[in-house]
Amino acid sequence: MSENTRPPAEEDLLAAITDYVYAGRISSPEAFKIARYCLLDALGCAIASLDHPVCRKHLGPLVPGAELPRGARVPGTAYKLDPVQAAYNIGCLIRWLDYNDTWLAAEWGHPSDNLGAILACADYVAQNTPTSMRMRDVLAYLIKAYEIQGVLALANSFNQIGLDHVFLVRIASCAVATALLGGGRQEIINALSNAFLDGGALRTYRHAPNTGWRKSWAAGDATARGVRLALMATAGEMGYPQGLSAPRWGLYDVLFQGKPLTLARPLGSYVVENILFKVRYPAEFHAQTAAECAIELHGRAKHRLDQIKHIVLTTQAPAMRIINKSGPLHNAADRDHCLQYIVAVSLLFGDLKSRHYEDASASDPRVDALRERMQVLEEPRFSRDYLDPDKRSIANGIAIHFTDGAAESCTIEYPLGHRRRREEALPGLVEKFQTNIGGHFAPERCERLGAHYTQAERFEAMPVEEFMGLWVGEGLRSTH
Repeated sequence: MSENTRPPAEEDLLAAITDYVYAGRISSPEAFKIARYCLLDALGCAIASLDHPVCRKHLGPLVPGAELPRGARVPGTAYKLDPVQAAYNIGCLIRWLDYNDTWLAAEWGHPSDNLGAILACADYVAQNTPTSMRMRDVLAYLIKAYEIQGVLALANSFNQIGLDHVFLVRIASCAVATALLGGGRQEIINALSNAFLDGGALRTYRHAPNTGWRKSWAAGDATARGVRLALMATAGEMGYPQGLSAPRWGLYDVLFQGKPLTLARPLGSYVVENILFKVRYPAEFHAQTAAECAIELHGRAKHRLDQIKHIVLTTQAPAMRIINKSGPLHNAADRDHCLQYIVAVSLLFGDLKSRHYEDASASDPRVDALRERMQVLEEPRFSRDYLDPDKRSIANGIAIHFTDGAAESCTIEYPLGHRRRREEALPGLVEKFQTNIGGHFAPERCERLGAHYTQAERFEAMPVEEFMGLWVGEGLRSTH
């Protein structure tokens, strides 16, 4: 018979995350600058996603008519929703095109997925409570969510045991959402313990032959779940002080063979300062340099496509595991996670846009003809440099061999969105933002929204409800 006695204190990991969220102060000017770029880039991606009918099916209230007069706004739409459903909507929009920022480590993911929870809760609180919340506060919560997800990913791999990285979105979103909703230290502890108890989603939907749209809404689901648990905690729901380490029934024993999760470094602002942006190409991040290489080679190969004998792609170990695919590709979600498809389209068209994953481009017989001539090999140096904390490269190389014996090649070690190419990337992010919002808002509003990139002090001082009001769209209503 076991002794039914609760431990006197919370677990170290819960305490570390909670103390950081509840009492940690962010002072790095660089962190706030990059956080502003992260937020605006994510919102630009969200607006661009409105062009996609499959994404729009996920928007609106869970059931028809379930809207709130002072609900959280969903950018680009007229919806006003409860914060849980608003988080789901915003998370789906940000993530749909696989164009938002990225973090690669022992586990990878997209820290801007947490903005579903942050924006929904901030807007809801700003409209329904006496608060003076400003956009600088939102940026501080963004930095903290990025840090929790990213630092946990440095030393802990969920992918290795078949779980999806949105596990960490739920954890980070839950922690910051509880604080945003007014929860104290104990409420954050309680919410986090429940978030860990939820376990993790399987990665089935990210891998051939099962790749599907769930990979585009899984993050919205995770960030919304974080908000739900936060609301429960602030309403008094209990926590579970041994949710991680309980013998046999705790997370560590059930999923990690008794190995505890660890924080690889103290929580600060490391992740946002080193975030990876997708500047030009909406493609899985391990293929970003491959797309750059292929587009550079386009001019040298476009007049000789029918003379290509074979193409050798050299890449890192994660790309071999995640995006190395042969055979049929069944939908856009399948294609944007296929290294060979990304290279083929980029070689053919000298560009890579979201539309290139749709059936119109995929039905071009030249795409599969090129894919069939590709060989994908792991380059050990690329894999080593990928893991090297002083390099963190995401390298790819392409060698095109022609029937006459000639060859063209290109290798790129660091993608445009890498910190080593940050100054080169920032103007491109502004251009990307204007392109993404240009088809949905009038030029005057686009200009006003774009000014947030340069008017940092004015942006940070802006009330949350005013900022969210700038993103309201017209006409999009429930398709249920």
